[in-house]
Amino acid sequence: MSEPQPVLVAHGGNLHEAAERYGIAWEAWIDLSTGINPHGYPVPPVPSSAWRRLPDEGDGFAACAARYYGAPDARHVLPVAGSQAAIRALPALLPRARVAIAPLTYGEYAPAFAQAGHEIAPLDITRDTLPDALTHAVVVNPNNPTAAHFDAGRLLHWHAQLAARGGTLIVDEAFADAFGPQHAETLAHATDREGLVVLRSPGKFFGLAGARCGFALARPALLHALRARLGAWTVSGPARHAVTHAFEDGAWQRAMRERLAAESARLVALLRAHGFAPHATPLFAWIADPRAAALQDALARHAVWTRRFDAPASLRFGLPACDDEWRRFEDALAQAMRAID
Repeated sequence: MSEPQPVLVAHGGNLHEAAERYGIAWEAWIDLSTGINPHGYPVPPVPSSAWRRLPDEGDGFAACAARYYGAPDARHVLPVAGSQAAIRALPALLPRARVAIAPLTYGEYAPAFAQAGHEIAPLDITRDTLPDALTHAVVVNPNNPTAAHFDAGRLLHWHAQLAARGGTLIVDEAFADAFGPQHAETLAHATDREGLVVLRSPGKFFGLAGARCGFALARPALLHALRARLGAWTVSGPARHAVTHAFEDGAWQRAMRERLAAESARLVALLRAHGFAPHATPLFAWIADPRAAALQDALARHAVWTRRFDAPASLRFGLPACDDEWRRFEDALAQAMRAID
């Protein structure tokens, strides 16, 4: 019997596909299809030693991340090659069982768990008590793309139920940094508890997605198993250099959170002016509308690329990168709305 093949999930950022489909040069597009900060952290020059030497796990990188995220200590933090690496590897480390995942959330979780032999069930986020049949659950907080938030008390309540069954709660906090590294909803501080995994990523808020760096926060035994599965040197020296500086630059973080809050408010106001009811985080806004496919197409004809979802029909908008992009987006949206009405 042949091995099951991994399921490939469509993501934002597929701008070359859009450029080819619409016959518009790649350089002409405004890419709003991702939730990555367009004002990325200004990484200082990388020392030549970071290119010559293999990454050194004794460099204090995990401890730096533990301080930034508020984890118990460095033993509870494992740097990984983007949280995607952990998402694909973790399901094989957990007992095969039924795992609850929200119907509309980050699309990599369901195929990763299915490939590892788990049964996927929908997560009803309105319930205080999880069904007895569930052993594991995945929550993205804030959720991507719906921007739904879960308070820490509810998540810890869910965790206690799953842990009592020998299960695990995975909380993906990829977009949490825009609210502060240790904001009230994060569970990073609680990762000394059995059956709790928190995934964090500097790629979104810091605009460092290309560094391919993320962190798994959990009890040391699980992280040791994850490290063994992923192998050595999962995060490059230059990436460690960039992320360390970003984590230690509190002044940049504070200024950027203020900027993103203002730009998010501008995006929400623009969408509301066209009759939408957006849900937003500081890095993206999401609208559910039956005209989503037509609106994405109409915007694309003006070289504005967005991320579309089908169930429900909806669009996610990232932030324009500069004043010129804002003006172009506002004009394109006005013309697109006239075209679909």
